[in-house]
Amino acid sequence: MKAYEGTGLHPYHHAILLVLDVGSAETQGSIADALGYDRGQLVGLLDELEEQGLIERRRDPEDRRRHLVRLTSDGKRTLKRLRALSKEIEDTFLAPLGEKDRVSLHALLLRLAEKHEPRCALVAAAESSSKSAPPDEPSSR
Repeated sequence: MKAYEGTGLHPYHHAILLVLDVGSAETQGSIADALGYDRGQLVGLLDELEEQGLIERRRDPEDRRRHLVRLTSDGKRTLKRLRALSKEIEDTFLAPLGEKDRVSLHALLLRLAEKHEPRCALVAAAESSSKSAPPDEPSSR
């Protein structure tokens, strides 16, 4: 948490920017669902991101009750900085482990997450199927 203090953002904001960047969700509801956030809480987080110019929200022309959310150019630049920060945090935390141990730890944690968090199992299945796709087929990643 301390590492994020200088950014003016919270890891919750980082997660929202990540979801928007991969394009897996673009409505407020789908973002909340993808991250497991309370929809009311998400609105406040989106307000903060919008105030900083990192996202834009607009009404969905096909359903005026929904808002579509997208990253701005500033949001993409900020996400790049947050990814670098996240990598630094990870490297510091995992410093005692060699590369082989890090890979093993990741695999074990993923197995636990798949068991206890259904959304992780869906992500793992999607990643597995995209890795097994023949080279001439485009990957969904």
